[in-house]
Amino acid sequence: MLGHGSGGKLSHDLIARLFLPELGKAAPRALDDSGILTIDGQRLALTTDSHVVAPLFFPGGDIGRLAVCGTVNDLAMVGATPIALTSGFIVEEGLSFDILQRVVQSMKEAAAEAGVFIAAGDTKVVQKGGADKLFINTAGVGRVPNGVDISGSNARPDDVVIVSGSIGDHGIAVLAEREGLGFETDLQSDVARSTISSAKCWRRVKFTCCVTRRVADWGRHWSRSPGSRM
Repeated sequence: MLGHGSGGKLSHDLIARLFLPELGKAAPRALDDSGILTIDGQRLALTTDSHVVAPLFFPGGDIGRLAVCGTVNDLAMVGATPIALTSGFIVEEGLSFDILQRVVQSMKEAAAEAGVFIAAGDTKVVQKGGADKLFINTAGVGRVPNGVDISGSNARPDDVVIVSGSIGDHGIAVLAEREGLGFETDLQSDVARSTISSAKCWRRVKFTCCVTRRVADWGRHWSRSPGSRM
């Protein structure tokens, strides 16, 4: 079902039923936006994300910017400062070079804004009809300072929820750009790197929460595209 890619209950059920029992025996059970590994005393956050959105370009962004910002933000949600990304491209036969170049240029600009670089990549071309123009997978690694413990498992009832912007702008911007939906809007996607990408920024968030309810020690990044291509 398409809903299994939505990031909601069906996705959770699929992960719990299949992926965790078969592939996640050594993985942390918090199921945060990034996993945390400790190697030679250094705590590292690791994440991966696949991006499938139509259209490829929409008001405020495109699949390339979405790929970079989405991965950087997943790292930020565990308190990590991003270091580097990888990128994998699955290109449908017949996609124009100009379109691919625009996407790659957008990724370059977004990576520069976030202070990361693309360390490795891969490209595959599939026959026409084997993909919807272009799919991108990105993985990212970042440093997690000692003493930082940001995890969804820390969430408690009555926690204060801080929202970084309007909810739904990205989804509406993508929907409005699709053909045949019959509505117009001035909304633009708010796809961007999170400014909460360092221990210093998390300390500011913690101070804000301390004067309201309790210390902030969990976060979630949400930027899924609507419809059939999740």
